[in-house]
This record gives sequence, C-alpha cells and structure tokens, in this order.
Amino acid sequence: MTPSTESREHGEGLGLLLDRLAVDDLLTTYTMAVDQHAWDRLDDVFTPDALVDYTATGGIAGPYPEVKAWLAATLPLFTGMQHVLGQRQVEIDGDSAVVRAYFTNPLLIDREGRAPWRADLGGVYVHTLVRTPAGWRSRQLVEELLWRDTRE
Repeated sequence: MTPSTESREHGEGLGLLLDRLAVDDLLTTYTMAVDQHAWDRLDDVFTPDALVDYTATGGIAGPYPEVKAWLAATLPLFTGMQHVLGQRQVEIDGDSAVVRAYFTNPLLIDREGRAPWRADLGGVYVHTLVRTPAGWRSRQLVEELLWRDTRE
C-alpha cells in the first residue's frame, strides 16, 4: 500500500465512522424526542416529505406531518414509555443509507386502584436515510413488530 492509498483509505474509514456516529445520534434523537414528547425535535430526524409507518404496532401510516400530529395526540395517553435501541445494521451508500435498529419499548398506562396496564414491544425500526445539508435525516421509517407481551 502506498502512502497516498493508505491515507485515502483512512480518510474514507474516518468518514464512514463519522457517518455511523451521526446516524446513531439521529436514532437517539428520535427515541428521546418520542419518550419526552418533544415533538418538534422530530423535525431534526425526518425530512419534511418523509413517510412513517407504525401500522405494525396499531398506529397509522402517512406523511410525516400527519404522523407527528398523531403522535402528539396519542402518545400522551401512556403514562410511561422508554425506547431502548439494540443492535444496529447500518448500510451507507454515498448520500443514502438504510438502518435496521432493534428496539424494545415498554408502555404503561396508570390505572387508579389497580396495577398499571403494560405492553412490552420488541421490533425493528427500518429507516431509509438521506444526507441533507443539515445532516442525516430519515426519509422513511417503517416499524416492524417482532413480539409483544401485554399485561392487564
């Protein structure tokens, strides 16, 4: 390997690492915004024309602005939730990427005089990303449900 080849390969490797860190930050921003009901922070996750599909877990599918409004109206019904992301498969191709990230998400609804209702969900978030001037953004999110455990 010549010095110029080695330097170029290290530069590309560093760029890939920086992209992967940026993608990881994007996924964290997404889950924290949802858990904290910080809906406007989702504007830093999705492109304005993004499509979002939560139908696998009983939600809606549609353009991001409609789904954002649905999240804001629906998720406050839960008195507790905490998204936890696991393994991530990140495939970057230039200015686009596909990310598959395992998630678990316990959902709680407090009930007076009774134990909380609880549903634990496990699945995969599949994001189709695009690099924008503001950084990586999700152009499409499809939530895939792998398992559910509900307790009354």
